[in-house]
Amino acid sequence: MLQKGKKLLMAAGGTGGHMFPAQALAEILKSEGWDIALMTDARGRKHAGRIPANPIIDIKAASISPRKPIAAVKGIASLTQGVLQARRFIRQWKPDIVVGFGGYPAFPAMRAAQATGIPTLIHEQNAFLGRVNRVFAKKALCVASGFEDLQKLPEGAVHRPIGNPLRDQIIQAVPKKYNIPTDRINLLIVGGSLGARLISEVMPKAIANLPESLRKKLHVTQQTLPDHQDTAQAIYKDAGVSAICETFFSDIETYLANAHYIVGRAGAGSVSEIAVMGKPSLLVPLAIAMDDHQTANAKSLQRLGAADILPESEFTPERVKPILEERLSDSNWLKTAADAARSIGKPHAATDLAAMVSAFADK
Repeated sequence: MLQKGKKLLMAAGGTGGHMFPAQALAEILKSEGWDIALMTDARGRKHAGRIPANPIIDIKAASISPRKPIAAVKGIASLTQGVLQARRFIRQWKPDIVVGFGGYPAFPAMRAAQATGIPTLIHEQNAFLGRVNRVFAKKALCVASGFEDLQKLPEGAVHRPIGNPLRDQIIQAVPKKYNIPTDRINLLIVGGSLGARLISEVMPKAIANLPESLRKKLHVTQQTLPDHQDTAQAIYKDAGVSAICETFFSDIETYLANAHYIVGRAGAGSVSEIAVMGKPSLLVPLAIAMDDHQTANAKSLQRLGAADILPESEFTPERVKPILEERLSDSNWLKTAADAARSIGKPHAATDLAAMVSAFADK
């Protein structure tokens, strides 16, 4: 149903984790006739190329760390300027609703909207409510979340777990069922944009030490850092393992769909993709992630028996090898884990969020 004349202002931090759900929402509402604007920072612009928003406003914002008092003072000054900037834009553009996706660049728009009586909605990608989202949760009409359990949610805030909006390419590639591996086992190894070095270095060594009978069945697709690509490829070749090692996969959805087992980080988007694809996994939460939210994300799969979790401190070839050997040799576990992962996948999260925004904007 076309809603021409409706205006949505999205506010999102500069990482892909914040921006990709915003992109999924914008694509749906743009097709329904909405005008869409986006407030983000310079980092966010790198992920904004495919977001159908006009205008895209670079907002003044900075994170605030109590452990760095001088930087904190500068951060507060920057946020104050950003709020004034956001108020001016909201007064001129007159959005019907403002949706915040977290991160400090979302702060000015959310503060300005709530101060001027514009309806606000929050989408939290992680299983742990982010610090900026906590500030605005009580006054927001709703906090939509990527996971059923949402830690640090303020008392009195309205909460609805809808899942994480995923790109349409991911949703279109979701397989109808999990195919139990027989002669060939597709192992997908992804590292994400942060902390990929550990996974890049450990996985080839762990796989090289697997029994020969298992190595012969493996077909490895590994995202690796540029300076480790040749080394990883050489280790796999010496071990007789079929492998593709690249720094980036533009068609990652194809590899996700074909994978029998996935090793990777536990960002909200990654965990949500693994769940909707219905894949067993070994997850390595990023140790420096704020409030250790990646571990909370990963536990949504671990609780169901769909994934194993190894903290960075334990992620060594010696610890990984027996896990791989046990899991990849057990077809029953692979199938059971895949079904468990799929049971919490939310393929309709983007359309559900769009429907929620439309409903609140009409109130």
